[in-house]
Amino acid sequence: MKKSKIHHNDFIIDRLTNSIVNTISGDSFPTEVSLLIKQDLKDITKKNGWLFDWKKELKATNSEVYKLTITNNLNVIQGLTSLTVKADHVLIHLIENAPFNRGKDKLYEGVPGNLVAFACRLSFQRGNDGFVAFHSKTDLVNHYIKTLGALHQGNQLMVIESEAATKLVNKYFKS
Repeated sequence: MKKSKIHHNDFIIDRLTNSIVNTISGDSFPTEVSLLIKQDLKDITKKNGWLFDWKKELKATNSEVYKLTITNNLNVIQGLTSLTVKADHVLIHLIENAPFNRGKDKLYEGVPGNLVAFACRLSFQRGNDGFVAFHSKTDLVNHYIKTLGALHQGNQLMVIESEAATKLVNKYFKS
């Protein structure tokens, strides 16, 4: 059996919002998270500025890929995440901002926080008490501790426990 590659995440929690916020106007937009489908992949390419091979992630049988969109604009993907629901937690493989949501000229803030909160909510829904795990790049361990309330479990493993997960879910999801 082929061992799956561990991705060391390097997403930046730019801001914890209650949705996503336009960096120019300051307007807040409600979001939806739904499963990525094959038809979505036509614009999600390295040529269009995406960093990861989301086609490969979508084909993986051990994970689910979700897209974040603005509620009334479901055709524009703001960010993506690849998750696996385990027996006692949800594992985040990858999180990526859309190319226009990266760097100093990004259009929206709050995308990675929104996707982490979604993973926490999914963990609660699947009976895992909000527990989420992911592997971090070494230089971001303290960032995730500070911004997400994650715990460093050694090496580069980060865990979000129930209390921190509840705070994230309550921040992003009203129902």
